[in-house]
Amino acid sequence: MALSTRKPILISGAGLASLLLGQSLLRASIPFLIFERDSSISTRAQGYRLRLSTEGLDAIEFALGPDKFQTFWKVCGKTAGGGLTRLNAVTGSDVAQEAKHGGRPDIADQEAKGKPLDLGSRGGKIVGIARGEMRRIFYSGCESFVRWSHHVIGYEATSSGVRAVFADGSKSVEGEMLVGGEGIYSKVARQLSQGKLKVFDTGARGIHGQAPSTAFKGLGEGVWRMADDTKPSGSVFVITNVRPGELDDPNVHFGWTLGAQPGVVNAPNDNYAITGRPAADIAKALTAGWHPRLRPLFDEMAESEAAFWKITCSTPTGVPEWESEPRVTVIGDAVHSMTPAGGIGANTAVRDSALLGRLLSEAGGYADGVTAAYEKDMRVYASEAVRGSYGMAKAQFGITLDENSPTV
Repeated sequence: MALSTRKPILISGAGLASLLLGQSLLRASIPFLIFERDSSISTRAQGYRLRLSTEGLDAIEFALGPDKFQTFWKVCGKTAGGGLTRLNAVTGSDVAQEAKHGGRPDIADQEAKGKPLDLGSRGGKIVGIARGEMRRIFYSGCESFVRWSHHVIGYEATSSGVRAVFADGSKSVEGEMLVGGEGIYSKVARQLSQGKLKVFDTGARGIHGQAPSTAFKGLGEGVWRMADDTKPSGSVFVITNVRPGELDDPNVHFGWTLGAQPGVVNAPNDNYAITGRPAADIAKALTAGWHPRLRPLFDEMAESEAAFWKITCSTPTGVPEWESEPRVTVIGDAVHSMTPAGGIGANTAVRDSALLGRLLSEAGGYADGVTAAYEKDMRVYASEAVRGSYGMAKAQFGITLDENSPTV
């Protein structure tokens, strides 16, 4: 596809939001360059499986276009049930049924006040995809526009554009505008907002793991949340999505995500970059007393794939205002990092990509007012998402944030 001769849109970071924005620009024949500090797309593990909301799917479909979206859609898993089932991890029983017979509902059940959490997004199915698969599809077609091993640490305005500044002191070619999409540690976001964009460390930690799909037979198809609030150190829960048609194939692995209140999960030497056996051992210890129908998820886990993760969140009240810079803006976690509660973060990030991509496509590239229009609309839905994610995390993780809380 031939791109126009205009100066490129510069994008920092090659995560989901940045690559999806690249797809939108590619379709509109708008030149762009993506700068990523990693050396390749496979440098880092890609984390857990993502549940896609109606809004998230709509945004992805708009940005990819009909043909590439069909490729994406075929890769997505579709799980029946339409909602999340909560289990008492110790008894293995349905929390709702226990509550009817005088049992004590868990934290999430109290939060939901007895109402089922509807997760369905299309056709009555819960739609999900592995983060790595999603990233690879978004990368397809953008390969020649990604510059690996380029760590963006800021930007410099010019008389008619902007340049990205790299960690080695060099600078990019001049672009029409710069989009900061390099995640929670974004230097572009800090420079643009003059420190108003903050990412707080909630203190809560978790572990990602996976096991052969046959280990999930005791659960069966559906989205499950297993909670154990009997531990004196604090509550522990695991969420997993069991897809149909693969439960008898030991070569297929399903993932699970373990979360806990602050102080429960502690990596050796406070090093959360450690993967493998240390994380696996902690997950097994925390779930040792769980019901036999759940134990195979941990007894049969692929220990080498276990990984710690920190749970962070942007300012809980929402996306702050800053003095607008017409040629610089931010997308995804760089502007609205969220807890995993509710699975809102990635869905909000792809909405950024679709919105900014649409505005740039309609203008044929950068134009006066594009950045302001994007930020005005983004602040509305993103602030609502951050508030919702934080509210659920307060109930699920027992976290509390204020302006004095530590930042990352």
